[in-house]
Amino acid sequence: MSSEKLKIKNGPRVLTQVQAFFSIDDTGAGLLQTVFIIFYMIVAPLCGFLGDRYNRKWIMVIGIAIWIIAVMASSFVPANLFWLFLLLRGVVGIGEASYATIAPTIIADIFSMPIRSRAIMFFYFAIPIGSGLGYIVSSNISSLLGGWQWGIRVTPFLGVLCIIFIILVMKEPKRGEAESVVSNNIKRTSYWEDIKAICKIPTYVNATLAYTSVIFATGTLSWWGPAAVEHSIAMRENLNNTGELSSEQKNSITLSFGIITVVGGILGVSAGTMLSQFWSQGKLCCKPIKTVRSDALVCAIGSLFAIPFLFIGLHLCSTNITLAWVFIFLAVVSLCLNWAIIIDMLLDIIVPQRRSIANSWQILISHLFGDASGPYIVGLVSDWIRGSDDTPTACFQSLIKAFYIPNIILIISVLLFVGAAISFVHDRNKFLQQIGHYSKYDYSSAKFNGNEVKIGNVIIRVSSFPDDNIFNMFDVSTHIVIFLSFSKYNYFTIYINNQILHKVKHLHLISYSSNIGYLSIKEVIIAQKNMIFIYQ
Repeated sequence: MSSEKLKIKNGPRVLTQVQAFFSIDDTGAGLLQTVFIIFYMIVAPLCGFLGDRYNRKWIMVIGIAIWIIAVMASSFVPANLFWLFLLLRGVVGIGEASYATIAPTIIADIFSMPIRSRAIMFFYFAIPIGSGLGYIVSSNISSLLGGWQWGIRVTPFLGVLCIIFIILVMKEPKRGEAESVVSNNIKRTSYWEDIKAICKIPTYVNATLAYTSVIFATGTLSWWGPAAVEHSIAMRENLNNTGELSSEQKNSITLSFGIITVVGGILGVSAGTMLSQFWSQGKLCCKPIKTVRSDALVCAIGSLFAIPFLFIGLHLCSTNITLAWVFIFLAVVSLCLNWAIIIDMLLDIIVPQRRSIANSWQILISHLFGDASGPYIVGLVSDWIRGSDDTPTACFQSLIKAFYIPNIILIISVLLFVGAAISFVHDRNKFLQQIGHYSKYDYSSAKFNGNEVKIGNVIIRVSSFPDDNIFNMFDVSTHIVIFLSFSKYNYFTIYINNQILHKVKHLHLISYSSNIGYLSIKEVIIAQKNMIFIYQ
């Protein structure tokens, strides 16, 4: 998951100043983001390969150092060397690819569920906070010091602090440490075998394509949204050129978009994570619709709601700017619902030894067909619609029409997220088997005594069983799956191979072993010859 989901390195006021400084049109401005993403996505798979095999801490340190040098150097490029500015913009992508690819996998190795989801949520808070501060700080510093270059000279100092913190404080965790001992012993395979393995996971494929569609929309909105607002205000004031807007007006637009990005991003990330957890755990109003597919479904809902909010918000810019900001805010919140849970979903289906690779290829695909293409395509279409007319009205109308493209793309993302939800359970179960996340006992350790079943150190007590020795009713050489399913009437229904066996009441846990943890309300017991598996 990229740190560039809804972020550019400078505010919209800085972007228009860059366009004036280098004498470039909308297509050239869109190319800045495209070049960045091209470098970013090319390097991401390499960082994924290294991140699954070498010390991730030092990979991030090197990447951030490259980022610092490139950002600072880009502020000294003269007006006649736009190609050099483009090149340095690409090198910035190399630096960002290092930590954006690796950081989520480190979090996954430090924290286990459900703390992991919250840790990832806080990690992705950095995106809206950093984005909003980028809009606000860069614009105001540029205005204060009299040059757009100063707006991008602030962030390298923060990068230096990050390097110091990583070197002195951060420790490199073992891969899969937070999940199980077995996962640490999974046989290492080649890079090509890793890629083939993750491509055979339907949930990963569907989620990646859906995420790509969302990135197309968010990248386009972050790049062209503020410019569209500037054009709309200049149009309403009957100005001959958008550049005639006062510094106060431009600063107000950047401040508004910055606040929307910060607040909307934080609200979206937290709301998406909490809604997904409540839904999967059946808390509060989500109890009747409890499902383990909540991550993908919340992502689908976010994309679905973003479609009308984005469409209405941009069109209202020409008539009611206040109401337009409200709908743009709602669009940002909706698009941000997936930031944390999309990586959480990936961690739920990919073994630790392949997570950096899976994340890096998701980054490559999503950016190649997402925000590497989105801003440039929309800018190109906008220029084509506008022609040679540079009036604010023509600029605004052409951008609004070009924005129909990301709206259509979001519809595709909804369908793909639903597909990911459908395939999630199968892929999750396969993942659990791969990492050995089950407790295994000899068949003789399963003892039945009246209304109690003891499996290892676990005792399950119910009101009654149809037979004191329930497993004697079956041939355990065949695969037997038992679901203990909770109903709203507080009964537990025993299913064996999808057929109801008996309804019981008052199922509860007497004791448990540390390597099982706890038996959830919806527990799966799998019995095979000479062994019993308990899946949490």
